[in-house]
Amino acid sequence: MYPRQARAALERLARGFPVLALTGPRQSGKTTLARACFPDKPYVSLENPDERDFADQDPRRFLERFPDGAVLDEVQRCPALLSWLQGIVDERQRMGSFVLTGSAQFDLIAGMSQSLAGRVGRVELLPLSVAEMREGDCLPSALDRLLLNGGYPAIYQRDLAAADWFPNYVATYLERDVRQMIAVRDLSQFQRFVRMCAARSGQLLNLAGLGADCGISAATAREWLSVLEASYLVARLPPYFQNFGKRLVKSPKLYFLDVGLMAWLLGIRDETSVATHAARGALFETWVVSELIKQRFNAGQPADLYFWRDSAGHEIDVVYETPAGLQAVEIKSGSTFAPDWTDGLKKWRKFAGNVPTLKPVLVYGGAESHEREHCFVTAWQDLGQG
Repeated sequence: MYPRQARAALERLARGFPVLALTGPRQSGKTTLARACFPDKPYVSLENPDERDFADQDPRRFLERFPDGAVLDEVQRCPALLSWLQGIVDERQRMGSFVLTGSAQFDLIAGMSQSLAGRVGRVELLPLSVAEMREGDCLPSALDRLLLNGGYPAIYQRDLAAADWFPNYVATYLERDVRQMIAVRDLSQFQRFVRMCAARSGQLLNLAGLGADCGISAATAREWLSVLEASYLVARLPPYFQNFGKRLVKSPKLYFLDVGLMAWLLGIRDETSVATHAARGALFETWVVSELIKQRFNAGQPADLYFWRDSAGHEIDVVYETPAGLQAVEIKSGSTFAPDWTDGLKKWRKFAGNVPTLKPVLVYGGAESHEREHCFVTAWQDLGQG
């Protein structure tokens, strides 16, 4: 098992909540982490038809088998359990009793909000972060290899080629999760939609344009995009609301949460193609944004990341709030630092005016981290350190 930074958040929440929820995309390592964190708890997968039938038909007796709690895997397969779980944990008043894992947010989050409000501590687990790869000694030495592979643990654990793993992952996702969540008559059309989303990662989201390119309505595009979000394949980055006296762009930006999946959907099959592909800049930006989201999720926090862009085209790739002020992050895929890269950050600090800000960070595709007058320059492999 690779070291997972979310473990500390899980253990912390287990001291204050009777139920823990570990959610994230399929194959991100949720089950492995839950069982490693709580090795003494019985493990039950609700993908098992016998266990699922038992839970559906007699949920009280199903849960009473576990006087000291249990790890219940893929609990979204039996959402009715959550109501019964409420009574049991209220009666026992024992922290860290049940650990729930799930790979689809819709039913699971809705059920937890209704039945387990105030009783559940939630951690969202995405694929391996760069910091976890460093600690697990599996971080690719070349950036293009990382952009090709992404972070799903199985690719590194089993020494699989990304081009062999992702086709099966996508097929399984389409056949299982999508059909469970929405009625898609034409899976090939939905797959085209997913590929078109990959081509737009890092761009402003235009649902009408996206739908038109896929031959569907904007309403259908909105519904299908919600499915991708619920399955932790994509995320929307909203614009930062502070205007600094400027007219702002109001549309969110779309990002894939695993750059390897994005690369495969774009038809990229080898490192050489990554290096020369027109979307390499978008791939790198997607990877950095996903890394920043992972840092927040692994700490048990919501993402709360934004971008900033005004109507004149001035933009900061990522902005987030800290107790000490706003943190701006600029992203450049080039491997050699160029002095004009800091121009946007200089303008940002002028726009911010009297608003408290921290020294900006510029993440780039090079190998040397250093500090400059206007920003901290962070090499890609150093992201997540400190």
